[in-house]
Amino acid sequence: MNIDANRLLAVAEEAATEAGALIFQKRKTAFKVSKKGKVNLVTEVDLAAEELIVSTVHRHFPEHQILAEERGSAEGTVPIKWVIDPIDGTTNYAHDYPFFCVSIGIEIEGALAAGVVHDPVSRETFTAVSGEGAYLNGKPIQVSSESSLVDSLLVTGFSYGTPEIQKNLRLFNEMMMEARSVRRDGSAALDLCYVACGRYEGFWELSLQPWDVAAGSLIVQEAGGMVTRFDQTNATIYDRECLATNGKVHQAISEILTRACNFPDDL
Repeated sequence: MNIDANRLLAVAEEAATEAGALIFQKRKTAFKVSKKGKVNLVTEVDLAAEELIVSTVHRHFPEHQILAEERGSAEGTVPIKWVIDPIDGTTNYAHDYPFFCVSIGIEIEGALAAGVVHDPVSRETFTAVSGEGAYLNGKPIQVSSESSLVDSLLVTGFSYGTPEIQKNLRLFNEMMMEARSVRRDGSAALDLCYVACGRYEGFWELSLQPWDVAAGSLIVQEAGGMVTRFDQTNATIYDRECLATNGKVHQAISEILTRACNFPDDL
């Protein structure tokens, strides 16, 4: 399709910035918090921010498809899909822990074309258009040049399922023995962006959803990094696992993750 991805990005930035302002405004108010599972949270601010984003997208592009965390999938008449996380890091947000963001990725005919991740606390906006590089507040960014795993700072996240938590604890333990250190911040989208701008050398996570990684994975790749499954096979945003690095430590991390994933569950 003959689509101007930069026009799509401009609308995505508009929506993310407006949603970010709403999220920041409501941050210290007595908003309603509900559960979607045993510990997985959703707030009324998530719902309001998602409605704002979808309304903005439909005002400009009423024929486009939507895949959003809280409302699910909505069909469109053209093969352009907006993949939306109104607050990535809802648990952080509900506890007033200042690490959360708005994430919007855009697919054209199944391929990532543009993405924006907006952090309303730090006022950092990460953007990318396929083939045009990655940016932080309008300035080009690139991944770290570190090639040694022992000198690398890594980050991971934990899902809400007990088996996945147990598995990732094993992966976390293995990686702590090999890297400089490992962080767990609670927002996959921001974790990916921090890899893209060189703050982290690598990120891995299990049991992800498309809206967690749609924007951030494109931003990493456009910043010169690599995004694959743990075994280095090609990844899509619909895979449940993600390994994103600066490329230079990708092989080393992949080997550790693959080996640890193959340990017997009772070890």
